[in-house]
Amino acid sequence: MAAVSNILVIGGGIGGLTAATALRQQGITVDLIESKPDLGVYGVGIIQPNNTLRALDRISLARRCVELGAAYPGWRMHDVAGTFLFDAPATDAAAPGLPPINGITRPLLHKVLTDGARAAGATIRLGTRVETLDDRGDHVHVRFSDGREGEYDLVVGCDGVYSDTRHRLFGDHVRPRYTGQCVWRYNLPRPASVEWGELYFGPDSKVGLVPLSPDLMYMFVVTREPENCRYPTADLPGMMRDRLAAYGGRIAELAALITDPAAVVLRPLENLLLPAPWHKGRTLIIGDAAHATTPHLAQGAAMAIEDAVLLAELLGREAPVSALLDEFMARRFDRARFVVESSAQILAWEMEEWNGIHNPDAKPGQLLHEATLALMEPY
Repeated sequence: MAAVSNILVIGGGIGGLTAATALRQQGITVDLIESKPDLGVYGVGIIQPNNTLRALDRISLARRCVELGAAYPGWRMHDVAGTFLFDAPATDAAAPGLPPINGITRPLLHKVLTDGARAAGATIRLGTRVETLDDRGDHVHVRFSDGREGEYDLVVGCDGVYSDTRHRLFGDHVRPRYTGQCVWRYNLPRPASVEWGELYFGPDSKVGLVPLSPDLMYMFVVTREPENCRYPTADLPGMMRDRLAAYGGRIAELAALITDPAAVVLRPLENLLLPAPWHKGRTLIIGDAAHATTPHLAQGAAMAIEDAVLLAELLGREAPVSALLDEFMARRFDRARFVVESSAQILAWEMEEWNGIHNPDAKPGQLLHEATLALMEPY
């Protein structure tokens, strides 16, 4: 018998939808609310390392992601001129039988997760916010923006890096921190010769090509930008091309295809780590709301998915909620901190190099390899 009978999930992103599916599979009633009027997401892609697929496989969604995406064996490294350097194969140690890495468009991933939550029986209400959270000891009384009220054994906040739930519980002493880098993304046709993910290293930026389907991939470009990196939409294609001017080979050819202002996705790279515990009373924060990371390990979505799946497995037990939340924190906090801090270290070494600083202790490739292997371990 599960420790709780009903849960409110706040947020219809990756973490929230995964939590809704996983909790329902434990027999727990789930209401999920999303403040937006729909569950749409912007249309570039996402990288799913093998440990992401391991977590999704525990709720029977991994193979659908692989069917709709593009599996690849690892990363093929190049210099700024496009000259091949070496291959860095990824590992399937977390989930043998599933790909080392899978690329998938964000809209398709969101469809997989939304379909999973609905098929599992979660109730999803769009355009709905929390007005008040009143923890009454053995339950939480919630009043919603649409005038409805409800009582829940547990509330799970999955409402992203700018989480309102985190603010309600812990105030503003922990906020997202801008790191000095932004990432530009753009979907492109995938040449048949792109069989791996590809990375290209320039003097003050890096570029990646990520397979998403047999005929689609996306390009990302990581650059230094001012903190308020918001530029006129009409200027974005030209600005993205400008940041690729130093690159030769395949990247130079692809740069000419970046023409649609609406298709350029520019995001600042921010991070955040909420100190333990992530819960207060019967409300818990997970995913980016608790531990937003930069994408240097490609583990942001993985951490949210792992949070959600583990939480559901624990709450499926017959035990006091407080003890289960303590176990959740014991198994998640150090792992999430490791991802946030390792990603931040790689970023810091990149920024030093781009600023012309030679640091003999900088070993970004080694840290990336060691961190990836560590994250394949059970948790």
